[in-house]
Amino acid sequence: MYQTIARGTAPPIMPRQIEEVARHIGRASSAGNRRRRAMTFARTLVLLPCMASLGWMAPCHGAGFQISSTSGAGLGNAFAGGAAAAEDASTLWSNAAGIAELKLTSTQIVLAGHLIAPSLKFRDEGSSPAANQPLGGTGGDAGQTALVPNLYVVHPIRGTAWSVGLGVNTPWGLGTKYDAGWIGRFQAQESEIKTININPTVGWKPAEALALGLGLNIQSIDAKLISQVNYSGALLNAAAQGGIAPGSANFNAIAAATPGLQSRARITGDDRGLGWNAGLLWKLDAQGLSRLGLSYRSGISYHIKGKVRFGNPDLGGAPGSVAALANAVNAAALFDSPAHTDVKLPAVANVSYFRTMGAWDIMADAQWTRWSNIQALSFVRDSGAALQSTALHFRNSWRLSAGANHRLNDTWTLRGGLAYDQTPVRAELRTIRLPDADRIWLTAGAQYRLNNKRTRIDVGAAYIHVKNAAVQTSGSPPSVTANGLVKGRYSAHSIIASAQMTHEF
Repeated sequence: MYQTIARGTAPPIMPRQIEEVARHIGRASSAGNRRRRAMTFARTLVLLPCMASLGWMAPCHGAGFQISSTSGAGLGNAFAGGAAAAEDASTLWSNAAGIAELKLTSTQIVLAGHLIAPSLKFRDEGSSPAANQPLGGTGGDAGQTALVPNLYVVHPIRGTAWSVGLGVNTPWGLGTKYDAGWIGRFQAQESEIKTININPTVGWKPAEALALGLGLNIQSIDAKLISQVNYSGALLNAAAQGGIAPGSANFNAIAAATPGLQSRARITGDDRGLGWNAGLLWKLDAQGLSRLGLSYRSGISYHIKGKVRFGNPDLGGAPGSVAALANAVNAAALFDSPAHTDVKLPAVANVSYFRTMGAWDIMADAQWTRWSNIQALSFVRDSGAALQSTALHFRNSWRLSAGANHRLNDTWTLRGGLAYDQTPVRAELRTIRLPDADRIWLTAGAQYRLNNKRTRIDVGAAYIHVKNAAVQTSGSPPSVTANGLVKGRYSAHSIIASAQMTHEF
């Protein structure tokens, strides 16, 4: 029924109908009914599309919303063997023990930048519009290009088996931005997540064959989420809850007077959290040609505090009945307030192998991410009123990679790598904020050593193919009336270009 109205088949609004609606609203606001009507309007929360769109994960170049670009040199090998390579100060991230294995005589600094260009496109395969709204377009390319920097510094404590270091990087984040007026605007319009991780680290080498490391992670997160609100649908739902029968002349008069009305929901929030990481690096032979690395990074819990803000349309000049409905909806559901959510970013464990054979290095890596920490995402006003809860039921995932280096001479080294990156997202619960799927990485890179041998330049590139991802969702809780039905398929890929300078003072 709402779909017929949305396609413009409602009868034209008449003055007599407006008067009848106004009288009905007046009766609904009488002393005897006011409290019941207020509670009824409050229950419209469950149908408001903005609440279905407050999930905050955003697709990026790693499975889930993980940013794997933590080293410009490592990108060339698809980050294979990262916990065992101990090639430069960026080992601080992949394995804290590696900083004790670098054999530095003075401070080493690594500066790296990664240009990440994701592409995310939706193909419609039978979507349906929300009530009293046009269907809209397919959203264009929702991928958002970003520059991700890394900084690592390691200093050996002379005369001891100890080294200290500091890393600054971005382990989680990126975002999406769909074109205005797209099909899924009532579930997601724009998403942006930024994290910064500061990682002081200490490494110790108690024996020639063994190195250990421990680090502290001081991490911050900032989130911005934007979606449209089906304001017309909210008004119609409020009218129906107020006793105006759908399909009646009064109901259709309201629909004809309010087609295509939208509000805008914007939620922002931030928090700070603490975690830790530890690692072990073990030489498997006397020459140190083969190494095994183990690394673990703890999960970090956040209590993200922020605000939800609404940009409701101005209906001050609308007929009295419509204005009364709008005032009730705004007061009961679409009002600005503080809001918060709790989330724990996942723990990550790595086991890596590295072996030197003449002019070649071969390496392999298995990474496990504990995504099962994230089973649902719930936003709550500070008053305790629920905004929405989205079931996610993420599953733990694996990332498997292999790579090789070939030293052409004392100046040039070539790199290559391949990786399989498993998504934590269950296909039946895929959302348009995170239409994620399994990925394949193809990478290549090169290193150039300057004449002073204390400075190295690395460049790398990656092409990441993402498996096509089917999606069929009407938000959470499900409501085609409020949110529309987004049904179709996503195609996605990412291109990464990295550059890194390593210098020992």
